[in-house]
Amino acid sequence: MSMSLVNSNSYLESLLRGQPRLPPSPLAWFNQLRANAVDHAGRLKLPTTRDEEWRFTDLSPLVRQSFQPALAAPALQAADVERFSLAEAAIRLVFVDGKYMPQLSTPAERLGNRGLIVTNLSSAITANAEAIEPHLGQYARFEDNLFAALNTAFLHDGALVMVPRGAAIDTPVHVLLIATQPEVASHPRCLFIAEAGSEITILEDYVSLNDAIYVTNAVTEIAVGDNAQISHIRVQRDSTEAFHIGNCAVSLGHAGRYRSVSVALGARISRYDLNTVLDAEGAECAIDGLALINGRQLADTHSSIDHAKPNCTSRQLHKCIADGSAHAVFNGKIMVRPGAQNTDSAQSSRNLLLNAKARIDTKPQLEIFADDVKCAHGATVGQLDSEELFYLKSRGLSGAAARNLLTYAFGAEIIDRIPIASLKYRLERTVLEQTKKTEP
Repeated sequence: MSMSLVNSNSYLESLLRGQPRLPPSPLAWFNQLRANAVDHAGRLKLPTTRDEEWRFTDLSPLVRQSFQPALAAPALQAADVERFSLAEAAIRLVFVDGKYMPQLSTPAERLGNRGLIVTNLSSAITANAEAIEPHLGQYARFEDNLFAALNTAFLHDGALVMVPRGAAIDTPVHVLLIATQPEVASHPRCLFIAEAGSEITILEDYVSLNDAIYVTNAVTEIAVGDNAQISHIRVQRDSTEAFHIGNCAVSLGHAGRYRSVSVALGARISRYDLNTVLDAEGAECAIDGLALINGRQLADTHSSIDHAKPNCTSRQLHKCIADGSAHAVFNGKIMVRPGAQNTDSAQSSRNLLLNAKARIDTKPQLEIFADDVKCAHGATVGQLDSEELFYLKSRGLSGAAARNLLTYAFGAEIIDRIPIASLKYRLERTVLEQTKKTEP
């Protein structure tokens, strides 16, 4: 049975008919979590442009498509995914159309990292229930989010990364999520837990082996313990015909540090919601993002940084580059709760239009309910600076070369903040290729 996104009322019903039955878990709380998600999904409606949070993102192209559930993943060989490997990331989890591929993965235990758990969620949930239960489904709330509810309803395989107390992991963990089948809907799930005093770098990498139409509906939950640190790189390079819906929710403990760099390159329509809660004193987050789109792509990023406790710091820089008739959206909200004194927060949205037909909508927001804070935000949308172009041309560069150089530099500022050298190099080349133009 296919999954037809005909309207909001039939969405869940058709999906339930099309999806395979998931095996019950011996854990009552896990089964109850999935049951609650099914119940909430049945009450929710597919968002439309009449909803304020979705007013720039029209899902009607998704509604008109029909998708099969990913019942079985193809048997890929190591050579099929070799081009996505990173020299620095010896620990790797691979998922194909949402299914875990152990033969392509390199879990942490093979490399002698004692105490570090990097494995498939479904195979580890019973043995590690005590550590997982306080986090799974607790940050990415699905009560008013249809896509998070659907992902949780069909929760089975998923990436689990758990860093033990005090451990500093110097090897990046690569979570590689590969789409291979046309007209398929998959629901990838990630849970990253850094216990007190630990450190780790994690790459969440969405790629495709073809240019097909498919749906990726992803949910990631991140728990950063007291004095712990997670560097989280998220790269979305799906097929430019695909649909990508991503939700990420982060909770920070006392003096916890969260560093995020997200890059959106692919998908016909992509939506990424990143919600970060600084839930204890001294927490810090730095959130950077880049959307580089062309043609008829739409990339929508919504972020929320919630200063729930005093003495916390946040920094955010988000950039969009839109060419062709592409449409980029950024909505960034910073909330300072009552009592969250000594908050230090700054947000910047900088956007570059390369074509008169392209469009960028940006909306930075500050909501402050405390009186002793230092907060600032700003947004710019424009074309390449004429004086900078003139300067480069006066130094002998052609008009096209000058435009290419300035556009590349605009995007490379975000790419340069990625702490994995080989990935940074690949993405810099991608930015250079996608922003390159020849003389008319």
